[in-house]
Amino acid sequence: MSRLRIPLLALGLCVALAAASSAQGKYPKNVVMLVTHSSPGGGSDVFLRELSPYLARLMGVNLVIDNMQGGSGARAMAAVAKAKPDGGSFYATTPTFIYTSLLSRPAASYKDLEPLVNMFFDPEVLYTAADSRFKTLKDVLDAARQGKGKWGAANPASLERQVMERLKQKAGVTPVIATFEGGGDMLINVLNHTLDMGVGELQEISAQLDARKLRLLGVVGEARLPQFPDVRTVKEQGIDLSVRKFRGLAGPKGTSREVIAAWEAAVPKLLADPKYKALYTKNGLQPGFIPHAEYVKFMSEFGSQTEAFLKESGVIR
Repeated sequence: MSRLRIPLLALGLCVALAAASSAQGKYPKNVVMLVTHSSPGGGSDVFLRELSPYLARLMGVNLVIDNMQGGSGARAMAAVAKAKPDGGSFYATTPTFIYTSLLSRPAASYKDLEPLVNMFFDPEVLYTAADSRFKTLKDVLDAARQGKGKWGAANPASLERQVMERLKQKAGVTPVIATFEGGGDMLINVLNHTLDMGVGELQEISAQLDARKLRLLGVVGEARLPQFPDVRTVKEQGIDLSVRKFRGLAGPKGTSREVIAAWEAAVPKLLADPKYKALYTKNGLQPGFIPHAEYVKFMSEFGSQTEAFLKESGVIR
C-alpha cells in the first residue's frame, strides 16, 4: 500500500492529519487507507470524510479516503482482501458488500474480509424534490399505480435497491427503478425531476435539506427521526417495511489482535466526542458500537438472513 500513497495524494484524496500528541498510544501504521465503493458525495464517502479528522486525532494516524468504485463494491472488497493485515487498509462496511457478495460472483466476498467494528446504524429515508408535484409517499405510490413511476437507488447491489424492491412488492406497484453508483448522482436526478423519489441517508442529502430543495416522504425504520418529528415512518403510512443500515469497518483476514484492540478503544471515544457527536446527530446517524467478536457474529447472521430473503423472493437460487 505504501507505493499508492503518493499517487493517491496527488489525486486529491482526502487526508486527515493527526495531532502529534495522540492520547491513545502508538498505532502500528502511520497512514491508514479507508476504502469505500461510494462515489464522492455518496453516503459512505461523506461518512468517512466527516469522521476522519476526529478519528485521526484520536489514533495518531493519517487517514486517507480512497473512492474505489466498480462492481457495487466488488473492486474495493478485492483490494482490501489482498492487502497486508497490518492495520493499514480497511473497507467501509454497509449492507451493500453483503448484497454484492450474494448477487454476483466477486473476486472477494464479505466472507473473505475480517469484520473489525461497527460504529453506527443509519436510518434510510425516502425523499423527493421540494418543488415536486408529489407531496406525500401516497402520491408517489398512486403515480406508480398508473404506470408512471420512476424511482432511484444507489446501486444494484445495495440495501437501498432492496428497500425499493420491497416497497414495490408490499405496495403492489411496478415503477421503474434506476440505479446509480452513488447517492450523489441519484440526488441530481431527483432534483431535476427525472426521478419521482429517491432513497438514502440524511448525511448524503443534508445540504439539500438545509437548502430546502428536498422533501422527506418517509423513514424506512422503526421510529421517526428526532430532527424531523413530523416525518412519519413507512410503517405508520400503512406499509410493513423497516430496515436498519449498519456502518463499520472490515479488514483483511488475519488482522492482528493489537490492531483490533486499538480500534475497539478508539471508536467509543470517537462516538463520545462532543463536536463529532453534534455532527453525526445532525446527520441522523445512531451510535451503534459493536466490538470485533460480536461484529463477526453480527455480520454472519446478517449475511445468512439476507441470503434467505433473496432466495425467498426469487432473486437468487
